[in-house]
Amino acid sequence: MSIPTVQPQTSLPLQQQPFSNPVHGEGRLPERPRRHKTSGWAKALVLVLLAFLVALLGGDIRQMVTGSVTPPLQAFAMTGPFIQKPLNPDQVNKLHHLSAYISYKTLARMYLSRMTLDQKLGQLFMVQYWGYSYSNDLETMIHDQYAGGVIMYGAQMNTFNQTKNDITHMQEKAWMPLLISTDEEGGFVERIMNIYGHRQGALETYQTGKIENAAKLGHSIAHNLQSLGINTDLAPDVDVPVVMGPDQYMRTWGYTPQSVIQWGGTYLRAIQGDGEIGCLKHFPGLGAATTDAHAELPVVKRSLDQLYSTELAPYNYFVHAQNKLENPGMIMTTDVLMPAVDPNMPAELSHPFVTDILRHQLGYNGVVLTDALYMLGIAKKWNLPQAVVLAIEAGNDMILGVRDSSELGSSVAALKQAIAAGGLSMASINESVSRIIALKIQYHLWPSTPEL
Repeated sequence: MSIPTVQPQTSLPLQQQPFSNPVHGEGRLPERPRRHKTSGWAKALVLVLLAFLVALLGGDIRQMVTGSVTPPLQAFAMTGPFIQKPLNPDQVNKLHHLSAYISYKTLARMYLSRMTLDQKLGQLFMVQYWGYSYSNDLETMIHDQYAGGVIMYGAQMNTFNQTKNDITHMQEKAWMPLLISTDEEGGFVERIMNIYGHRQGALETYQTGKIENAAKLGHSIAHNLQSLGINTDLAPDVDVPVVMGPDQYMRTWGYTPQSVIQWGGTYLRAIQGDGEIGCLKHFPGLGAATTDAHAELPVVKRSLDQLYSTELAPYNYFVHAQNKLENPGMIMTTDVLMPAVDPNMPAELSHPFVTDILRHQLGYNGVVLTDALYMLGIAKKWNLPQAVVLAIEAGNDMILGVRDSSELGSSVAALKQAIAAGGLSMASINESVSRIIALKIQYHLWPSTPEL
């Protein structure tokens, strides 16, 4: 497949903020210290961690942890017993919060070094399941096949106790802590309505004219999801409506890139500030789509200038936002064909879109998640294993659309075949798994250091 070259100089400058920042002040992800149980192999990572620090610091680990300097040559020249004062409480605290000194991805790579191929490939999937409650087949996917996450829908969340117990059971059986997600936007897309009732969605909130209501909506949703054990909200929808298409009903934050950025950003800061992972969708944008991808592949014939100035503008803003709470934990790609960029492949299966634009031009280095690959815009042309391979080759990190252990097994087998054939590199697999584990560490789902 020939890859069209997208020249950023013919469109919106990617390093230039296209709109004024509606946010005042800086934000950071909340610290929520908690104890973590780790597996035996994770404890062994202490040796890996110490070896890394020795290599990084030239043998002087205490210089980073305590702020003191001990000349390494003199230390190695000493003979006899080596005696020094115990670490004080502040020094111990720094040792247990190494993420303040080492990037989340660097820490994630330490775990990665001890993972098997099956464990790595399993992390690439956010699975769903048939039926209305926890099942043995779901347990197979999260325990035996190492799935990285689970998405839940309204029919599977009927009461508070049932939902919380199911999620608790998932996390207890999971090989590694799971990203538990749902699409909770309020309004037209509500997954926890059976438990918490109806609430206004994006457009209704925008129509109040009070932007503080976007924050109230975000805080309310984050609180409810956190209470259930759902750590990932597949929201906000940052599509900019060019037409009021079938997939946009009541879901947009106003009608312009500016309103989407301002109001969607307020919602995103609220949920991520409350410890919920946010996910922008649907990249590169469904605002001009007149077809629902659940039934058919939408085709959007807009120019590069139009795409960069409208559909891509919110993504450009949020990726570069100075307020860290506006940097999304995830971005979801979707089923839409935009011939101006790629005349052959839907965006979520397109290397020009996912890697060239989202990764390289916009500079996004977080987790990229597909939309459900069984939607007919994809499934009419590719079966699930084929679509999985194409999505990972395009640059996505995680896959939505696997519904049982058989589908997960065939998808993993297809990825292994692609690796063996040379079409998919282990370097790209490792990079994706590192992003997923780094996100789990960042949001305190997985310890930043193994317990001593």
